Amino acid sequence: MDENKAPFKRVVFIVLDGVGIGALPDADLYGDAGAASLQHCAEALGGIDLPNLARLGLGRIAPIRGVDPNALATAAYGKMRERSPGKDTTTGHWEIAGCILDHPFATFPDGFTDEIVDAFCKAIGTGVIGNVKASGTEIIEQFGSEHIETGMPILYTSVDSVFQIAAHNDVIPLERLYEICRIARDVINPFRIGRVIARPFAGRPGSFKRTTDRRDFSMEPPVDILMDLLARQGIPVVGIGKIDDIFAFRGISEGRHTKGNAHGIDETLRAMEAFPEGLIFVNLIDFDMLYGHRNDIEGYAGALAEFDGRLPELLGALTDRDLLIITSDHGCDPTMPGTDHTREYVPLLTYSPQMTAGYDLGIRDTFADAGATVAESLGVSASMAGTSFLGEMATLKATPSD
Repeated sequence: MDENKAPFKRVVFIVLDGVGIGALPDADLYGDAGAASLQHCAEALGGIDLPNLARLGLGRIAPIRGVDPNALATAAYGKMRERSPGKDTTTGHWEIAGCILDHPFATFPDGFTDEIVDAFCKAIGTGVIGNVKASGTEIIEQFGSEHIETGMPILYTSVDSVFQIAAHNDVIPLERLYEICRIARDVINPFRIGRVIARPFAGRPGSFKRTTDRRDFSMEPPVDILMDLLARQGIPVVGIGKIDDIFAFRGISEGRHTKGNAHGIDETLRAMEAFPEGLIFVNLIDFDMLYGHRNDIEGYAGALAEFDGRLPELLGALTDRDLLIITSDHGCDPTMPGTDHTREYVPLLTYSPQMTAGYDLGIRDTFADAGATVAESLGVSASMAGTSFLGEMATLKATPSD
């Protein structure tokens, strides 16, 4: 890292997976007109208390019942729209990192074609059961017993571009499940399916439960991404949560998988102790996986409150040479019909101890603005999609000397 041109030594970038802040103009094309994850959750519960996020400026981005819009904002705040078509995890994260898609990933709402299934079964040496669109909890209740009896993995999908494989730990051991998923990744690459997801579960019929050993096996981004640029400059990147999986390990120095939001925050704090410079890229999954997809409004609000309660720890671990960015990858409105992601703006909060006052960043034209800001913050000048907003943050003090 070139200290002379890098405004910061380290960026901590946190994605609150599935936390949207209002429908995008084209949301009706996705069946998501009127979606607003944060606002609807707060309204449904008569308000939600997020004092630390309010102090960063969350209530100034959009009216959220219970979140003070008049709090003295200490961060730069705004919201970002997604330019890529789609509303899934891979699309959102890739755009953040500078890969804006022209065409959406392929989806299979009626199940995968015979061509895909036959090729997969031939490659793994066994048949499959399922091959339907379903939620993760429904699929194991529906096919779990048959899976135990036959030993065949359960194949299913969703509205997103995902090839999901569920297996009981006692029937298909975890490492074999991961091996099957790697095989699947090679088989389905020509069909432009975004992710293969390993979905292990345990328990007995009637009380099956998914474990926390999920793994994602993503396609590789087709262009250079933020982490590639950082790696070429010798700048370390720590991926926390499913970050390394989403980007097919591209440019990731170290990956740390987590078992939920609390563990993810713990690992973020540990990484901040171990890595005084570089990018710490974090995905906190519970908002989406545990609550948004299950229409669990109280759980969703509880996860927001949990993150808000841990925020002072994260802020307290920052130095004057750190930049913190908090955003999301898509919405997952727990109040909407169905259990799918929702096409929404995502909140944007950017803070450093160098800041002297808050600043309104407005509406950013693409998620890639966040990635471009990370690149500039760490002194990387290579061209990438998006427009950095670092220069708009006029409230930064002069860069302190070491």
